[in-house]
Amino acid sequence: MGELFIWTNIDPAYEDDFNKWYDREHMAERAGIPGFMWARRYRSQAGPRPYLALYRTETMHVFRSPAYRQAFEHQTPWSLANFERMRNTNRRVTVVSPLHGVGTGGALALLRLGSLQNAQRAAAMVASPRMDLGGVLCLRVLTPDPELSTPLPSEDPSSRVLEPFLVIDTVTEPAAADAAQHFAAALDLGGEHLQIFRLLWELRSCDLAAAR
Repeated sequence: MGELFIWTNIDPAYEDDFNKWYDREHMAERAGIPGFMWARRYRSQAGPRPYLALYRTETMHVFRSPAYRQAFEHQTPWSLANFERMRNTNRRVTVVSPLHGVGTGGALALLRLGSLQNAQRAAAMVASPRMDLGGVLCLRVLTPDPELSTPLPSEDPSSRVLEPFLVIDTVTEPAAADAAQHFAAALDLGGEHLQIFRLLWELRSCDLAAAR
């Protein structure tokens, strides 16, 4: 499986238009590409990048397909306008490594792992019988593909780091914060490595196809 990951800030003067673009055009446009499974949007109350969008694909090959390349290389005018307004954007095309559980929570914790070694340590923690996963629905690691993770204009190439992420789906934001802080402490990662989001909405590709 693959996952497209867009984590960004937006010029406040254009935030309303940014949200309309995502909700009225961009989510459906991406979810409608063959091989995409769902699109999800998240919002955080704190942190350097308050908006997160995730898009699941059946395989990594979808990101090399003619349909995806056409969409990526021929953006709509509304998309191009909002790309120019986005700030400090992380665009990553990632390999999905499921660790535990299934389901979509109303809240999500994102933990920047810093290294593949920490990703392996996190997986070992989840597999341990001593690990308490109360309140956690689903955990996965997202590992960026260097070739496919083409940066958007607002990301500074000189400070770009392609690190793995731990994604934790939970029912509530406090549960997401507790789980993320537990992993961060065990992996010697500071609080600046984690951010908590609430789910704004999800669009499943099968529902989009059925509505046509």
